[in-house]
Amino acid sequence: MSHPLDTSGSRDPGFDTLAIRAGQTRTAEQEHSDPIFATSSFVFASAAEAAARFAGETPGNIYARFTNPTVRAFQDRLAALEGGEACVATASGMSAILSTCLSLLRAGDHIISSRSVFGSTTNLFSNYLTRFGIEVSYVPLSDLEAWARALRPNTRMLFAETPSNPLTELVDIRALAELAHTHDCLLAVDNCFCTPVLQRPLSLGADLVIHSATKYLDGQGRCVGGAVVGDGERVGKEIFGFLRTAGPTMSPFNAWVFHKGLETLPLRMRAHSASALTLAHWLEKHPAVEKVHYPGLASHPQHALAARQQAAFGGIVAFEVKGGREAAWRVIDSTRMLSITANLGDAKTTITHPATTTHGRITPEQRVEQGIREGLVRMAVGLEDPADIQADLSRGLDSLC
Repeated sequence: MSHPLDTSGSRDPGFDTLAIRAGQTRTAEQEHSDPIFATSSFVFASAAEAAARFAGETPGNIYARFTNPTVRAFQDRLAALEGGEACVATASGMSAILSTCLSLLRAGDHIISSRSVFGSTTNLFSNYLTRFGIEVSYVPLSDLEAWARALRPNTRMLFAETPSNPLTELVDIRALAELAHTHDCLLAVDNCFCTPVLQRPLSLGADLVIHSATKYLDGQGRCVGGAVVGDGERVGKEIFGFLRTAGPTMSPFNAWVFHKGLETLPLRMRAHSASALTLAHWLEKHPAVEKVHYPGLASHPQHALAARQQAAFGGIVAFEVKGGREAAWRVIDSTRMLSITANLGDAKTTITHPATTTHGRITPEQRVEQGIREGLVRMAVGLEDPADIQADLSRGLDSLC
């Protein structure tokens, strides 16, 4: 078999090259595009070979719940982009978080999480992990002193989503990693909004990077999946061992879609970021808009951190309209091109009302703590002409003036 990415030359491949070439191994058929290995099992040459594979004495495919060439290709490419030793692909972003916690924590351990995490992450931590004796505390994302105050002798993991959903708050990853490691804790960072194109948490000291591949890694809203990237011990052995036993497995077809999506990820993330910045500047000047949340704006409280920590500012723009829920719904319902859906990271711009969708299942008190107000609208800027997105939003916004 041939290997399309030859790393034996005089220089390491660039990031954009890794996005296109890493993780591909051609079969004897010499295909140019990656194949999909749609098989549940694999055949062994002998009983002895089967025994050696199952015992872990020799590498190779065993059963598609935990070994599949298509899934492995996606894992290898994402690990290369994030700068990690190992990657485990899962059935969804939430199953990636669940697999991480159940692999590396036990009853009596304590997690500190930022308050401003995805609503389902809050539900997982508060309503399910606590049933198994894992304690959880929540702190303001950007307040490093609050993280330090929340530490306990049994704290084992710090979990942060930066930038956050939907208010695009940030935390200094390097400083938070130093705090975690000083107290013998792991730092897990949800890198869904930035992807490795804009931010590489492992290079800033994080131990684990978590993705909802459903979002930007796919880029066209086609499949659901997740991934965890990190070192060979925690990810390659512990989390992989959980996947092998519990089976929150990514399908070969979905892995193929994500693998192909990574090829255009650098181009797409730069385009999303450029259009989002243009629209954020326009929204900030609109009389119907009370506040815009976007790290690329000088008005964002962590703009300087974002400029230092990220290569660009991403495609998520949240804005608060005057008039609360009624006004927010009017803006959303007045659009004709934008897609009213809670998904994000699509080539098509999407728009949603977080208080009644993505964060609708958490308590009103938790929404207040997270700053999810009734007038808040979240827009995931796609790849359409920014002027067309602006025109579509103007229909509802102008009606509020």
